[in-house]
Amino acid sequence: MARVVIVGAGFAGHTAALYLRAQLGKQHEITVVNRYDYFGFVPSWVWVGIGHMAPERTTIALKPVYDRKGIALVVGRVTEVHPDERYVLVSPANRGGPLRLDYDYLLIATGPKLNFAATPGLGPETGHTVSICTLDHAVAARDSYLAQVRRLEQGERLTFVVGTGHPGATCQGAALEYISNIHKDLARRHLRHRAELIYLSNEPALGDFGVGGLHARYRGRLTSSEEFITAIYNDYGIRAEVQKGVRAVDEQRIYWEDYQGHEGETAYDFAMLIPQFTGQPIAYLGADGSDVSAKLVNAAGLVKVDATYGLDYAALREQPGAWPATYQNPSYPNIFAAGIAFAPPGPISVPHITPSGLNITAAPPRTGMISGVIGRVAALNIANLINGDRLAHHERMSEMFAACVASMGDSLWDGEAATIIMYPVVPDHRRYPNGTGRDLFVTHMELGTSGAWMKRLVHETFMYKFKARPGWQIIPE
Repeated sequence: MARVVIVGAGFAGHTAALYLRAQLGKQHEITVVNRYDYFGFVPSWVWVGIGHMAPERTTIALKPVYDRKGIALVVGRVTEVHPDERYVLVSPANRGGPLRLDYDYLLIATGPKLNFAATPGLGPETGHTVSICTLDHAVAARDSYLAQVRRLEQGERLTFVVGTGHPGATCQGAALEYISNIHKDLARRHLRHRAELIYLSNEPALGDFGVGGLHARYRGRLTSSEEFITAIYNDYGIRAEVQKGVRAVDEQRIYWEDYQGHEGETAYDFAMLIPQFTGQPIAYLGADGSDVSAKLVNAAGLVKVDATYGLDYAALREQPGAWPATYQNPSYPNIFAAGIAFAPPGPISVPHITPSGLNITAAPPRTGMISGVIGRVAALNIANLINGDRLAHHERMSEMFAACVASMGDSLWDGEAATIIMYPVVPDHRRYPNGTGRDLFVTHMELGTSGAWMKRLVHETFMYKFKARPGWQIIPE
């Protein structure tokens, strides 16, 4: 009998749990540790954050799903990993004292620590900005947004700033969706003329998204994502300010430094800024109690896997094989990582250091579809090892297909969505020496109301999948 512990039940962890149970007999134990008793469909929180979707429509209670599948659920937070002795300590949500869980295989899929503290004044708890990174945050963002709507209805003119709140942040796509949905909502309320919308980002160019941007054939010609998103923002009247790393926030202003090292500020009435993502604060302890974190995580607390670390950007750009394939830790082969929790070998976007030494570089995205794919790969590899086989599943981000349907208004009648397909996620300039590093036959960008229908279909389809309903495996990650 093998014991598998999965830390986290987001896109990566929940997907992994379902695949592991499908691959393993009931004699093997699978335990999922999660901070919440529900799975949250994060992509739909942009709608929760403007009051267009009820929070409960974006969650799935985990216990009924896991009871049906024979998976144990522990609601709590892992505080320690003891890799030599193969156990974790959990601080349970509803009982006192730590709980010990022994494992033969461990998958770390925690999702990120939302490092609001890295930017003074950022965040909903102790700062001045809102967030849509958790369900509670999205609900609070909704309440704050609707309060601003009431001010607009009373004749005030307000500035809404949405984007990234740290020089090394990722998830620019979520910010793009949120500001676009604000635009559509205010237009529907006939209040758009009283609001200035500003997109503030650490991207080197609009539409970079932390993947170095992309090119695709759009309306018969090769178009960059910068041109694509710029045209949308021009149409929506959204002002884009990129190449800026946010340093601090107060009650009225966002303070930033740009690529040239110039310092500036942006005034706001309402701001939603994505924080830096780091690894969860977990202690990694050897048999003698010593700190063995250097074997397992990088300085940001993200788990080291089978990547090639330490390459500079130029070398990494020419070595797509430096990206991990199996997501297995090299020091402890029975430990895997998936989703945001794994440490990438470096950025996909071109890094930039300002004259003052500030690193303004969009981090590589590892959420949504990418997380689900990696969760599946890690789960199938763990199943291989349990069944006495070798690792048989490999999928680097430099070999991975990804699709994003970015909501720009949820209405099925006059809403829109930008459908963006890229292959591969990490450009492979050796395989595709066309100047883009991607397959131009597959890579695609399109905007339209059909995308709004597709976005709603994605929500309904994936909620079905994550409930592990019959045929769930047919639905791709």
